[in-house]
Amino acid sequence: MFILVAWGTVSKESLLSVSKTALDWLVTNIGWGFVLAATGFVIFALFLAFSRYGRIPLGEDGEKPEFRTVSWIAMMFSAGMGIGLMFYGISEPLSHFTSPPPGTVEAGSDEAVGTAMATSLFHWTLHPWAIYAVVGLAIAYSSFRRGRKQLISAVFMPLIGKRNAEGPIGKLIDILALFATLFGSAASLGLGTLQIQSGMQAAGWIGSTSTTLLVVIIVVLTICFIASAVSGVSKGIQWLSNINMVLAAVLAIFVFVAGPTVLILNLLPTSLGSYMSDFGEMASRAGATGGAEMHEWLGSWTVFYWAWWISWTPFVGMFIARISRGRTIRQFIGGVLLVPSVVSLVWFAIFGGAAIDTAKADPTVVDGGAEAQTFTVLEHLPLAIITSVLVMILVAIFFVSGADAASVVMGTLSQRGSIEPSRWVVIFWGAATGAVAAIMLVIGGGAEDALTGIQNLTFIGALPFAIVMVLLCVALTKDLRSDQMTLRDEKGAEVLEQAVIAGTEEHDGEFQLVTTPAEDDGDDAEGKDKATPGATTS
Repeated sequence: MFILVAWGTVSKESLLSVSKTALDWLVTNIGWGFVLAATGFVIFALFLAFSRYGRIPLGEDGEKPEFRTVSWIAMMFSAGMGIGLMFYGISEPLSHFTSPPPGTVEAGSDEAVGTAMATSLFHWTLHPWAIYAVVGLAIAYSSFRRGRKQLISAVFMPLIGKRNAEGPIGKLIDILALFATLFGSAASLGLGTLQIQSGMQAAGWIGSTSTTLLVVIIVVLTICFIASAVSGVSKGIQWLSNINMVLAAVLAIFVFVAGPTVLILNLLPTSLGSYMSDFGEMASRAGATGGAEMHEWLGSWTVFYWAWWISWTPFVGMFIARISRGRTIRQFIGGVLLVPSVVSLVWFAIFGGAAIDTAKADPTVVDGGAEAQTFTVLEHLPLAIITSVLVMILVAIFFVSGADAASVVMGTLSQRGSIEPSRWVVIFWGAATGAVAAIMLVIGGGAEDALTGIQNLTFIGALPFAIVMVLLCVALTKDLRSDQMTLRDEKGAEVLEQAVIAGTEEHDGEFQLVTTPAEDDGDDAEGKDKATPGATTS
């Protein structure tokens, strides 16, 4: 990490060149692995939910959920709303409408509306949340069911053994998770910085953009979330999160009412239908077979997204695991996959619908870059200044209320599972996040092409942890097979089968199964016989 920061400071051109070359190679040769793994995580999560393992609780047998369902869903909703949705809620549907994926539909056509919404939902619903669910489920099961430390490495005990999990191999796994979180947090900080700068321009507070201003915004946000992380006042962060959720709801309702309400209502069912009908095609896109144009598109969208989600999984996975104690695996998968997906559907229908409607009337709305499009669309609605300031506040608080937790998670990972990591360790990782975000923006060419640096380094940073996640699925499956509930079910089925076979052979199918006490102590205090007859089977 020190090498990266120093490299970017001394020679940003060489770092940009190396990272771009690495990205091109990875998208061409490894991109298919990201696409396949992301879809594999969806299938794996659904398999666990509908299999016999779905009944296994994330805790002791009979343990009740730690949080009420309403509170649990509310916190899940909070985890699903962040800088990403604020940044891409308008820009992504708008981008796919004006420039659809290669080889699909004509830009700006009626068909492009369905393609734009389906592609946006593909990037923001089942796939990302299945990625989160796999890691969150593995951590929750390992911690609450098996009593292990809340570390990624602890999940691998059934695969590599306790000694290796707590030794160098386990430390390597936690280091990969730590740096994946670092790059994911830095990417979100970079996106938030770009959007805040664009909002300041839209409000008329600043004129031209500059790299210096971006770095200043990063420094201010970094100081805020470090102060929040080391304060230890969880009520303050909870208060900020609740305020942000209210503000996000107010913004969405305003755009729904002031924007193209009928179009938005129509987009809710049609977007879902387009997503389901195009799912197979979207899940099978690969740069190696789609030509140079598809290769470039995947690197900017799908593969970048999968890398971004994977880089966030240690942080989000630990958060989801923490609030899910007592839930069954089936409840966990259902809640984690469905609730945020529904939120994303509604969010993209509202903001994507408003963006597409605006683009039809004013094609210049696509000018200015992704970070500025949100404010450009809001300028076509009433109260533009107020809503633009509201967006900047939302972005800032979303990041502060999430990055502080990410800093604590990185502190936990670096201090072998400590629930309360050292304050100085938290400060260090917070500062590192800000430094990496600054390097991402600087090597991307400042405000003009800063997304390039973010995409390049996020993808490279997430690749090793993608391999860890695949192995994690294997370790979790092995754990579930040896779970006491699984073994009881297997033993019960075996004993019942043997009894039926014996009864059929000895009594020609005319028999009944009767349970008796292990020790005949006679009748109990109330004179009741302890033996309970079973049902007659013929």
